[in-house]
Amino acid sequence: MATPTVTAALNGSVFTPGQQMLLTVTYSDADTQPLTVTIVITDAKGNSSAPVKTTVVIDPLTLTVADDSGRAWARISDNGAVAVYRSVA
Repeated sequence: MATPTVTAALNGSVFTPGQQMLLTVTYSDADTQPLTVTIVITDAKGNSSAPVKTTVVIDPLTLTVADDSGRAWARISDNGAVAVYRSVA
């Protein structure tokens, strides 16, 4: 089992009260790979639907951002590899 990797960086090292802070988190998990699932529905009479294919990710990583001062962090974007969160100093 591979270990997930995470790096995080703020858009500055010092903030004044009321200043916007952006936190960029880059993350990955080598064990979490997309799978293609094909679904066919068959009723009791043996009639079947056309196959439907979809891509799913089993057990994806979930990010939660919190700090010890109780700030609220809002997720601005997350594409599954890079997430950006915003808060106010």
